[in-house]
Amino acid sequence: MSASSMPFSEALRSALDNLGSHKLRSALTMLGMMFGVGAVIAMLSIGAGAERQALAIIDRMGLRNVVVRAKELKSVDVEEVRKKSIGVSLRDVEAIREAVTGATRVLPRVQIRPFAVRSAWGKAEATVYGVSTEQREVVPVVLDEGRFFLASEERTHAQVCVLGAAARRELFGVNRALGQVAKVNDVWCEVIGVLAPESMGSASVQGVAVSSTAREIQLPLTTALRKFEHDPKAAPLYEILVQLEPGIDSSVTAVAIDGLLRRLHGGQSDYEIIVPEALLEQNQKTQALFNLVMGCIASISLLVGGIGIMNIMLASVLELTREIGIRRAVGARRRDIRFQFLVTSFTISVIGGAAGVVVGVIIAQIVAAYAGWPTVVTVSSVLLSTGVSVLVGLLSGLFPAIRAASLNPIEALRYE
Repeated sequence: MSASSMPFSEALRSALDNLGSHKLRSALTMLGMMFGVGAVIAMLSIGAGAERQALAIIDRMGLRNVVVRAKELKSVDVEEVRKKSIGVSLRDVEAIREAVTGATRVLPRVQIRPFAVRSAWGKAEATVYGVSTEQREVVPVVLDEGRFFLASEERTHAQVCVLGAAARRELFGVNRALGQVAKVNDVWCEVIGVLAPESMGSASVQGVAVSSTAREIQLPLTTALRKFEHDPKAAPLYEILVQLEPGIDSSVTAVAIDGLLRRLHGGQSDYEIIVPEALLEQNQKTQALFNLVMGCIASISLLVGGIGIMNIMLASVLELTREIGIRRAVGARRRDIRFQFLVTSFTISVIGGAAGVVVGVIIAQIVAAYAGWPTVVTVSSVLLSTGVSVLVGLLSGLFPAIRAASLNPIEALRYE
C-alpha cells in the first residue's frame, strides 16, 4: 500500500471481491434495499397515477366551470319534491345568466334514457345527451372523425348526432359511420362526427362521478328537448355548465348560485353544485397525505435495509481485522481503510437500489394490470428512491468504516 490515497477502482474491486466471497449473505443484505426502493417507486407511481387520473377527470368538467347537476331522487320522495320544484330547468339557466356576475356561458344539458339505439349494422347500449353548440368551448371535446354541431343545426332542431367511440363501434363495426344514420328511440339521426377514444372510462374524484364519453350519443340541445319524450317526474335538465371569467372565485360563485337556486326550488335540495377547482384542491391535499403515509412506510423498509448493511459491515470488520492490520503495517492510512469500507457499503446500496428499481416498476405494472389502478413511474421517483438508498447505504457504512479505521495495527495483526 502506497502513501497515496486508495483509487476508487481498486476499492470497488476489493468490495466486489469481498461481497462475492459471501454471496448469500450479501444477497440477503441487498434484499432490504431492494424492497425498500421498490416500495418507494411503487407507492410514488401509484400516487402519481391517481393524481393524473384526477386531473383528467376534472379536466372533463372544466377547471374554471361550476356544474349544477340534478340529483337522483328516491321514488318515495319525488312526489313531495315536485310539489315545490320541477328540478333543474331552463328557468334556472336564465336566472343564472341574469343574476350571477362573472358567468360568461351558461349551458344546459339534457339527458335522454333511450329504450333502443340501433343502425343497419347493429345496436348499442348508450346514453344520449342533448348539448349546446357551445359545449366544446366549455369542456374539452376531441373529435376522431367528422365535426360537431353547427349553430344553424341547433336552431333548426336538426336530426344529427355525434357518437362516442364505443357506440360507433357497436353500431357500425368496421363500416364507415359518417353520413350514415342511427335510430335513437323513434328518431333517425345522421352521424356527423365521432368522439376520440378516451384513455380511461367512467370514474370519480372526491365522490363526484364523471361518465365516459365512449358510450355517449350527443344531439343538438333543441333536438333532444323537442323530439324526444321525457319523464314528467324527472328534472327537465341533467345539468347546467357555468363557465366563469378568469379571476372569478369559483367557490364564491357556487355559493351565489346555490342561494339563487334554493329560492327558485322552494328550498328543495334536488340539485347539487360541483366546483371542479375545489375538487382539485381537495384531491391534492388527499394525495399529499397519501404520499406522506406511503413514504413513511417505504422509508421504514429502507431503514431496515440500512440496518442490514450496518450489520454486514460490522461483521466484515471482524473478519478483516487481520487484513486491516497488514494493510496498516505496509503504509495504508486510516482514511484509506475508511474509504474502502464506505465503497463497500456504497456498492451494496447501489446494487440493491438498482434491483429495487426493477422490482418497483414490476409492482407498478402488476397493480395497473390487475387492480385497475393507474400508475405512472416517473424519473423523479426513480432518482429519489435510488438517491435515498445510496445515502442510507453510506450512512449505514460510516460507523463500521470509522471503527475499522480506528483499529490498532499491532492488535489487529495479533487478532485470530
